[in-house]
Amino acid sequence: MYTDPLADYLTRIRNANSAGHRVVSIPASNVKKEITKILFDQGFILSYKFEETDNKQGSIKIALKYDAATKAPVINKIQRISTPGLRKYAGSTELPRILNGLGVSIVSTSKGVMTGKQAKKENVGGELLCYVY
Repeated sequence: MYTDPLADYLTRIRNANSAGHRVVSIPASNVKKEITKILFDQGFILSYKFEETDNKQGSIKIALKYDAATKAPVINKIQRISTPGLRKYAGSTELPRILNGLGVSIVSTSKGVMTGKQAKKENVGGELLCYVY
């Protein structure tokens, strides 16, 4: 059993990307569903599907996206920032820009999970979950 489900989620995506898999299946949770929607909206993944399983937890099937010409994965790096042992928080004015705006920071706020750009716009801070670029 793993103790950090979000780190497991990010690691499964990272490993599937480096192995060249087209689809990865991950156990579902509400936060993982929100992060998956953000990754899809930002263009980092091709598609996703939420499926019910026998244990009522469900699973997320994610179709990973690769560059057509070079076959390189679109997600170059996906990095966990706040860990269970060391939480990282940032106010709305302190939210970082990732790769000068080319990457995305994902933040858990009081208004839900959103990108750092959306959090700045709505003037809310929160826990920095991960960076994707």
